[in-house]
Amino acid sequence: MPWKVQSPMSLRYEFVTFARQPHANVAALCRRLGISRKTGYKWLARSRSAIHSSAGHLKLLADRSRRPLRSPTRTDAALERHIVELRQQQPAWGARKIKRRLEDLGHRMPARSTVNGILARHGLIDPSSSPLHRPARRFERACPNELWQIDFKGHFATDAARCHPLTMLDDCSRFNLLLRACPDETLDTVRTGLTDAMRQYGMPQAILCDNGAPWGSCGQESNWTTLALWLLRRGVSVLHGRPHHPQTQGKEERFHRTLATEAIGSRRFRDNADCQRAFDAWRDVYNLQRPHEALEMDVPASRYMPASRAFIETPAPIEYPVGDQVRRVCAAGRISFKGRSYRLGKAFAGERVGIRATTTDGILQVFYSHQCIAKIDLSGQSEDQ
Repeated sequence: MPWKVQSPMSLRYEFVTFARQPHANVAALCRRLGISRKTGYKWLARSRSAIHSSAGHLKLLADRSRRPLRSPTRTDAALERHIVELRQQQPAWGARKIKRRLEDLGHRMPARSTVNGILARHGLIDPSSSPLHRPARRFERACPNELWQIDFKGHFATDAARCHPLTMLDDCSRFNLLLRACPDETLDTVRTGLTDAMRQYGMPQAILCDNGAPWGSCGQESNWTTLALWLLRRGVSVLHGRPHHPQTQGKEERFHRTLATEAIGSRRFRDNADCQRAFDAWRDVYNLQRPHEALEMDVPASRYMPASRAFIETPAPIEYPVGDQVRRVCAAGRISFKGRSYRLGKAFAGERVGIRATTTDGILQVFYSHQCIAKIDLSGQSEDQ
């Protein structure tokens, strides 16, 4: 095709130059250049209104925008401004979150693709940063407060010291129950955070944590710790993720990535108090404003209710059911039963445990409060849980 040999602009200019000569055969020129007669006469009509200079011809022969003179369905300028402003306030939010947040604020929103187009038009989308879509597999509890997940996010430096963010989520609603800028990762720090959260939101049925201190004693004789016993005394079961499988606490891991992106980033903090102010402001956004894709774009607060069980400040002594055989754990963390010694862990030293028969012959369960902490196989060795 002739149009592929030369640039379209030069061919158009040649065509109108030839066609305006006396006795020119426009139809033959169109056939020679491989264009339709309609197109040829269009270029001739445009050339007649140009000044008699090559620059004038070239300007009028350039491709014109195909954008319609009127766009009745175009997004309102004020709404487009709201979309851009929200993206600038929350750079990590995509079109779906922005669309839902503005709908929650009372705006009539166009399709998600339109919102995405507006962001792209304003240069607010980096194409290289878009991840490949992978179908999500989510496992969650059916009701709020059935399970809370707790963990420390990796610490980072401030001008004064290091900050160790302590976070806790409700598994069902993704509601953030605790976000605290801590100076360390000690037992007292965690227990203080848990106490404050449970005084405000009540007590869950169970808490999921990893196997490192102060949650567990990974690599030690028993994974039970003083913190675990403190929770068990208050009727809260303690669950540990599989060693070397952080995906067990996937919701916490995802929350930490969001926290790092939206609240911490590359900001410079003076001290932990400065961190806490930033955390408090962002926590309100996360719980009350930020649409969550795993919740069908609802905000976590819309799916959460505080627990009915109030925090127990001073637990009553543990009582075991009739039929349990009660033993006191020695200082070495062991109990004696039927002439044999069984290891439970030093965290239980001085505590009373109940030994309970099961439906399986020769297998007994060892309970501390309401939770089974070990099994005893009368035909062999104990089976720690």
